[in-house]
Amino acid sequence: MARIEVNLELNRVEGDLTIGVTLEDGVVVDARTVGSLYRGFEQILVGRTPRDAMVITPRVCGICGTAHLYAAVLALEQIWRLPVPANATRIRNLCLMAEGIQNDLRQTFLFFTPDFCHPRYSGHPLFERLMAAFEPFKGELHRETLTMTRRVLEIVAHFGGQWPHSSYMLPGGVVTPPDARRLLACRAVLDELREWYERRILGAPLEEWLALASATELFAWLERPGPAAGALGLMCAFTRSLEMHRLGAGTPHMISFGAWCDPQRWGPPYDAHLAPGGFYDGDSGQVSPLDQGLINEHVRYSWFKPYTGGRHPYQGETIPDFQPGTDRYTWAKAPRYGDRVVQTGPLAELYIAGDPLIRDLHAAEGGSAWLRQFARVRRAAVQLVRARDMLDELAAHLDEPHFLAPAAEAEIDGQGCGLVMAARGALGHWVELKDGVVERYQIVTPTAWNASPRDSAGEMGHWERSLIGLRVEDPDDPVEVGHLIRSHDPCLVCTVHFLESGRRLRLAP
Repeated sequence: MARIEVNLELNRVEGDLTIGVTLEDGVVVDARTVGSLYRGFEQILVGRTPRDAMVITPRVCGICGTAHLYAAVLALEQIWRLPVPANATRIRNLCLMAEGIQNDLRQTFLFFTPDFCHPRYSGHPLFERLMAAFEPFKGELHRETLTMTRRVLEIVAHFGGQWPHSSYMLPGGVVTPPDARRLLACRAVLDELREWYERRILGAPLEEWLALASATELFAWLERPGPAAGALGLMCAFTRSLEMHRLGAGTPHMISFGAWCDPQRWGPPYDAHLAPGGFYDGDSGQVSPLDQGLINEHVRYSWFKPYTGGRHPYQGETIPDFQPGTDRYTWAKAPRYGDRVVQTGPLAELYIAGDPLIRDLHAAEGGSAWLRQFARVRRAAVQLVRARDMLDELAAHLDEPHFLAPAAEAEIDGQGCGLVMAARGALGHWVELKDGVVERYQIVTPTAWNASPRDSAGEMGHWERSLIGLRVEDPDDPVEVGHLIRSHDPCLVCTVHFLESGRRLRLAP
């Protein structure tokens, strides 16, 4: 039996990540997710005034700064029990949606589909179309996506002054009010983006695409000339020819924190969302309400000061303790929901919120690398519609407040959490204030859920599980591993590596 350790450098990702994979007769039999960079934002925040989080946390990520800012401000509002003006929530949602749209489109057409241009596929009947559309910096879709995603971020700049690393949300609201000029400018951006999305991605009207409610309807729709010629149709045809709809299932359990605070109902107890969250139990097939008290983090296989079992973030620690030469192998913790390994992202968000097409596809074929990527393109359309709703509501309520300054006596000590659905999935900030400063700050990111190491019971994380059983055609160029990992939209701030053979290989640039 041939046993090989494979080393692959994966570019076009956000972060520092190593995954060691072991092959036996060409099949992955073991995998370890290694977060290779310690950053320590939780340590940076300890001892600071609470509002410093509005400046520091947007810099946790160069892609999801709006989401981190949103989570941070929600945690402080929960501690201080603050009311939030509806217009502030609409503006926050609008900017989060804009950030989500740019990520979903960039991840799909700048990070995921360029691997279709790998020389391995030169004999595939779709290869010429794939190159024309997705070849990095040359393909039409690649270049158009760069242009359109820059445009949509103008929405964040209209209210936040810049993107990334904006700091325009404060406890009690936002700093910039809506006005007719800003709303018209944002509407023009959305209209332009929608026209491009319909023409180039779908090959059909948005309403028609969102009305699809079953696998049967979808596959019949994809056979029509318009959708078949669109980027989505091309992506689906190629990925399904590689049987990606049968690969990379990982854990069957999913989590969503709920997407977009409901402007009309947001306030204590801070649990009203436009798209509901919850936990999907892959064993029973049931969705139950989210209980954030069940969230815990393990460090048994992480380079942090050891503790027993899992700890809720309110009791969590992030104390570095590098231990080379042991069985600990990562700077990432292992988040769990109770004792369940879960995945998060667009698939989890849409499934738990009740999207009929996603639910029917999942029922027919189960979770997979293809369905995760398909859900990301689907969610971009949902966000386009929701963003227009936010603009229309703002236009109808221009005279309403955008900020309610907290009274000094409201700024008390206590604990609070801010939970949002970021572009890559469930993001949470847990904060404890004592004597007017930050006593404890814990962040659990979407990639922490998906790319977690083993936990105290030795259970693999989602990425690690999803790689088991994957057949690799060429150990010197394991492009299949790249497809699967990219379908999760990895975010670890630089470059991803696969270690242990001593060989460093690069996928298509």
